Amino acid sequence: MNRLVPPRSLRSLPPEGARPALGRPGGRPASASAFVYLASQSPRRRELLAQIGVRHEPLLAAADEDVEALEAERPGELPDAYVERVTRAKLLAARRRLAARALPAAPILCADTTVALGRRILGKPADAADAARILGLLAGRSHRVITAVAVARGARTRLLASVSHVTFAPLDAQRIEAYVASGEPFGKAGAYAIQSGAAAWITRIEGSYTGIMGLPLYETATLLRWAGVEGGP
Repeated sequence: MNRLVPPRSLRSLPPEGARPALGRPGGRPASASAFVYLASQSPRRRELLAQIGVRHEPLLAAADEDVEALEAERPGELPDAYVERVTRAKLLAARRRLAARALPAAPILCADTTVALGRRILGKPADAADAARILGLLAGRSHRVITAVAVARGARTRLLASVSHVTFAPLDAQRIEAYVASGEPFGKAGAYAIQSGAAAWITRIEGSYTGIMGLPLYETATLLRWAGVEGGP
């Protein structure tokens, strides 16, 4: 039987080079915002924000921005450090984007998700063969899904990370091949989406289901309260 239990890891990190904020992490600033900018193309993240009643506007990269370059791994980088670094880089790019476009001021939300097998980072598959390779590594084993969420309001930023553990049943080559042929693995860390047919392979979950989807709602709501974004439970 699948079990859903609270996440094992939850961390709050101050912005690089900044002094820690005073007061409670969930405390509201002096003024509130009616919406948040979402610097992500993920439809799952849009759906999850809507699920908790948060109004959001897209703040997407321009055609000349190399977003994929932000996700490049560094030699020897551990999964936790990787996902936090990438999320911070995405947030910095989004803040510059907001300033360049002279848009109305509002908090900005970014997130990044990676799948880790031990110290190994399993990112988005490059092609069908890579997707099959990644799924073969995950079959019959437990892995971590790490999602970092960062919010900026003015010059201040906050980041929280959710770590979940997912266990796959053993998979034969035929099932992997059929899933790869469906197109689901592409554009997804670890070559799968928990809200897809791959859910039938999962024997156990420890942590945040929404974190595995790509936006842990508890951590997200905590950050949005800190940023003074209206809406939500």
